Amino acid sequence: MENEGLQGKLRIKILELHYKANSGHIGCSLSCIDIMISILKFRSEGDSFILSKGHAATALYTILNEIGEIPDEVMDTFYKNGTTLPAHPAALKYKAIPFATGSLGHGLPLGTGIAKANKLKGKAGTSYVLMSDGETNEGTSWEAAHFAVANKLDNLLVFVDKNGLQGFGNTLDVLGDTASAKVWEAIGFDIAEVDGHSISAMVEAKERLTGNRNGRPKMIIANTVKGKGIPYMENRLEWHYLPMSEMQYDEAVTRIKTDYHI
Repeated sequence: MENEGLQGKLRIKILELHYKANSGHIGCSLSCIDIMISILKFRSEGDSFILSKGHAATALYTILNEIGEIPDEVMDTFYKNGTTLPAHPAALKYKAIPFATGSLGHGLPLGTGIAKANKLKGKAGTSYVLMSDGETNEGTSWEAAHFAVANKLDNLLVFVDKNGLQGFGNTLDVLGDTASAKVWEAIGFDIAEVDGHSISAMVEAKERLTGNRNGRPKMIIANTVKGKGIPYMENRLEWHYLPMSEMQYDEAVTRIKTDYHI
């Protein structure tokens, strides 16, 4: 399968970072790493990116390492004192991390501001934002969305990592499906809904939407699985928080190597 080796390789890097640091937020990084590959591996000159769901920082660090923006020796400092790679992204050093994120609901306003500034300056490129489906509960997200529609920001493309789980339960049981395609289309977004683990499907949707400068902001709803690739983590809320034991780490790496043929 196209890109399968890369998807597996980066999953193993994510697992290694979390295991060495004895840290959580594993499931959310595994659900969105394929989305980040589709954005950052295939970006164009002038594009910007905001990881709004900052708790998936290890997914961001691994893809930036893969494309050469974070050196290998720096990756070894993850979660350690004095690192530039903390548990949530900090705007300390890297071009692809222009803002600190992690307090949910701020990424879309930031990305919308970038898109507006680019319009005013006549700059090319797309402002990308990756947010969680739980973040679509946030009032700041809706204020930014309406601003984007009112200002005709067709250079804004929002990816929603729709894995159906948020901090304390199923998203449907908290405030309902606020990441519904119908809802966002109704307020003025162009929408595509795709398999969030198919890089080819996401790249195709991304190119199609960004090529249509029609005055409407864009959104790709990426249907994903929390903990994707690790059976004991998939669709399990506790893997938003838990670290891995040595046995669990070994099992996870073995499974990825087998299933992703690496």
